[in-house]
Amino acid sequence: MSAWLVLVVRLPSQPSSRRVRAWRRLRTLGAVALKNSVWVLPFSPESYEQLQWLDQEIQRDGGEATLLKVDRVENMAPETLRRLFNDTRDHDYRDLAERYRGLLRALERRGARRAPGRPADEAGRLAREVERLREIDFFDAPGRREVERLREAVELRLRPASPAPAPPAPLGALRGRRWVTRPRPHVDRIASAWLIKRFVDPDAEFLFAPAEALPPDAIPFDVLGAELSHAGADCTFETLLRRAGLGDRRLAALAEIVHAADLRDDKYQREEARGLDVALRGLLAVTKDDHEVLATGMRLFDGLYATLGGAR
Repeated sequence: MSAWLVLVVRLPSQPSSRRVRAWRRLRTLGAVALKNSVWVLPFSPESYEQLQWLDQEIQRDGGEATLLKVDRVENMAPETLRRLFNDTRDHDYRDLAERYRGLLRALERRGARRAPGRPADEAGRLAREVERLREIDFFDAPGRREVERLREAVELRLRPASPAPAPPAPLGALRGRRWVTRPRPHVDRIASAWLIKRFVDPDAEFLFAPAEALPPDAIPFDVLGAELSHAGADCTFETLLRRAGLGDRRLAALAEIVHAADLRDDKYQREEARGLDVALRGLLAVTKDDHEVLATGMRLFDGLYATLGGAR
């Protein structure tokens, strides 16, 4: 059974700075307001200690505070409380996501290599805010995944320039291999696996592993630091397309759609991108097995490729 901390607060209206200070402290701790003067947090020893200190500060400032530890909040189911926390965090994540998209647009316009200072500083500030939000994201709010994706896209853009790109790899060198990428594949990873399976090696085998536990005998793709990943302003699908030397015009159009859905940097205005993103998010939401996600997602890309000019 979950336990909750409830803090009931009354502060004098003047000076207002004391009220504002208390509210900021509560929000920093991740508390949400049930009413104007009633705040709630999931119980943890650390949160309990922090609220005890805040209780003392409020009373020292001439206010009143009552701290309760309860097993439930009457007339509010636990899932309703969790949703309240997730809605609050999702609001914070949406703000961060918009700032990340603004940074991606700035990098696209100016070029990350030509302006390494200010974009890197802003990326650092945003990364610190992400980490702060993660500490108070008690129930894994859905908006966090989009922010993490955008954060990775920015970090990839800001990586030091690579040496001159290698010539396209002979397709034979990429056949008969196992491939590995991160779990919970989304647009770029599913598209890249589809490209490999349909145009490089029909017998390709795909694995999923965290970046720190990649099998050494598999080719990593769409993994931070991998050769076949984001490169400059390109997503992984575009990198693979270039390295494999595939010049199909329908693949070029598909690359624009994948880029727009994955990076959302306004480089390509492809109306298909939004629908593709939503469809694959829905697939992830109802499918727990990553291999099933990949298989179904590949069928979706088969259909999308066909609409771009006829079946292969």
